[in-house]
Amino acid sequence: MTDGHRRFALFVLAGGIAALVNIASRIVLNLAMPYEIAIIVAYVCGMTTAYLLNRLFVFERSGRAVADEYVRFTLVNLVAVAQVWIVSVGLARFVFPMAGFTWYADTVAHIIGVIVPVFTSYLGHKHFSFAAGDGRRE
Repeated sequence: MTDGHRRFALFVLAGGIAALVNIASRIVLNLAMPYEIAIIVAYVCGMTTAYLLNRLFVFERSGRAVADEYVRFTLVNLVAVAQVWIVSVGLARFVFPMAGFTWYADTVAHIIGVIVPVFTSYLGHKHFSFAAGDGRRE
């Protein structure tokens, strides 16, 4: 397995763990707030988990301060959270009701929504969030 494939596999694993945090926290948060808001708050929980796992196990040190990396990570995730929200809410509120799909519709929609930005997020984190900040090349 090449280094690039290994890194992507670790990214997917870290993302899977973060997705579980995201989805589980959304289910709990949904007890206290509307689905649409719970998706956003849960995304922050999952995003922070993803940042820590990616920083520790996936990407090499960028040479930037942790705060700078996290801001860059957040910017990439703003694009991803838009994708997650549009897909999750679109499926749960429009597509699934039209199709008559009711079996855990909110959770199924959210799982699909979380999967959608895997490739765009990987490229964004590789080339922006964790890109070398001190002139070194990977």
